[in-house]
Amino acid sequence: MVHLHMLWLPIVVSSVIVFFLSFLFHTVLPIHKNDFVKLPDEDKVMDALRPLRIPPGDYMMPRPSSMAAMKSPEFAKKRNDGPVGIMTIMPNGAYGMGKSLGLWFVYLLVVGVFAAYVCSRALEPGAHYLRVFRFAGVTAFACYGMATWQQSIWYQRKLSATLANNFDALIYALFTAGVFGWLWPR
Repeated sequence: MVHLHMLWLPIVVSSVIVFFLSFLFHTVLPIHKNDFVKLPDEDKVMDALRPLRIPPGDYMMPRPSSMAAMKSPEFAKKRNDGPVGIMTIMPNGAYGMGKSLGLWFVYLLVVGVFAAYVCSRALEPGAHYLRVFRFAGVTAFACYGMATWQQSIWYQRKLSATLANNFDALIYALFTAGVFGWLWPR
């Protein structure tokens, strides 16, 4: 049996590799360039929202207060008149990447731990490279890619953004699988 602590090296190495791959995907390749588009009359919208001092958070508009309110003519009118949307308001000021990059790396380690756990329960020491590759790859892909579909299904996020995220997930999973296969205990 392979114990989880024996897999610290593939967990860390795969996390570092995926961290740098994600940097390339988001800064060098144009794949995510159009995930978000600029609002028409952005300045006008920002000027209209600024005096409201909306605290950071996730918002839906219109948002009914109950299931009964959702069936009301007033709510139907709001939906029909629009705009209908979901928005995230972030804190004002410069956007520091340090915290997000740190949290992203922690997330990569967590995905590595999940891949390690599944592999450690399914495979023995000295398992063939392709068997390790398969278990680690499927687990990593499920972690990196499957949840992004919920955004398109429930919140109408652009399908192209979800597909781009799943392309990333596939590449991340392939590299994670390769590292686990390479560094699997003999």
